[in-house]
Amino acid sequence: MELAKMAGTVAKQLFSRKSVLSCRVLNLGQAHHSRCLSTSHTRQSESSSDSNSKGWLKNILSVRTLPASKESHSSLLSNKETVYEMQFHAVKPENMEEYLKQFESFQQLMHDKGTGAKLIGSFTVEIGDQDEAVHIWQYPGGYPVLNNATEIYRKDKDFIDYRLRRNKMLRSRKNQILLPFSFWPEPTARGGSNIYEMRSYTLKPGTMIEWGNNWARGIKSRTDEPVCGLFSQMGELNTVQHIWGYTDLQTRKETREQAWSKPGWDECVAYTVPLIRHMQSRILIPTPFSPLQ
Repeated sequence: MELAKMAGTVAKQLFSRKSVLSCRVLNLGQAHHSRCLSTSHTRQSESSSDSNSKGWLKNILSVRTLPASKESHSSLLSNKETVYEMQFHAVKPENMEEYLKQFESFQQLMHDKGTGAKLIGSFTVEIGDQDEAVHIWQYPGGYPVLNNATEIYRKDKDFIDYRLRRNKMLRSRKNQILLPFSFWPEPTARGGSNIYEMRSYTLKPGTMIEWGNNWARGIKSRTDEPVCGLFSQMGELNTVQHIWGYTDLQTRKETREQAWSKPGWDECVAYTVPLIRHMQSRILIPTPFSPLQ
């Protein structure tokens, strides 16, 4: 009886105390914001919570702070009337050479038929998902141009014949429709021979604004290699595609190591890594007909 009484007293004391599960402090300039999870029944006042929230958003959204109901995340992150499409084709290994010949003719056909689509880059995967081809299309003028190109592609007999030949050489295929981040440069041709790295990030839903604003500062530490930065609108959502250009793998290694000595890069990594659910890296080799070489 005595032991039972003592156990009951201890349990009562434990459950009467506040139990703090976790707390993280973000240091953003001179402002500090604490994220705490507690089992306490004591609630902070709504005015205090709102004040802290606005202060945090003011530091994260360095460009502008707008109510979520007034403007979409896409318009906050992208100010270009241009849409991109990424195509991922898993090719049967024995058909890769013929597939590339067929695709070279196809991209010329897209131009000749007046679709408005512009091939930005065409690659095969060297490291990553091998026997895969990745193609990046740009649609200047946005969705009306994409709609027009899709309509022609569906109905034109030359494209129908092409698809019949192509499909026999594929194991699977998928695509994404994306918008460009406003702070990334436009894809431009690079001199000499290059390799490209495509780093794909799947983010936690609702974190794209935080990702974009941290990278808007962090990319200033990586001025020599950025090629293209996109975020998905259709297909697999909450996805970011960063493409970097290097002379070779050794240059990639040295460049990435040097970034850590530049101001702001460590903060960019520290604040964006917690936003990621999954990430993947592919090393890409340009096809002979790719505009990006």
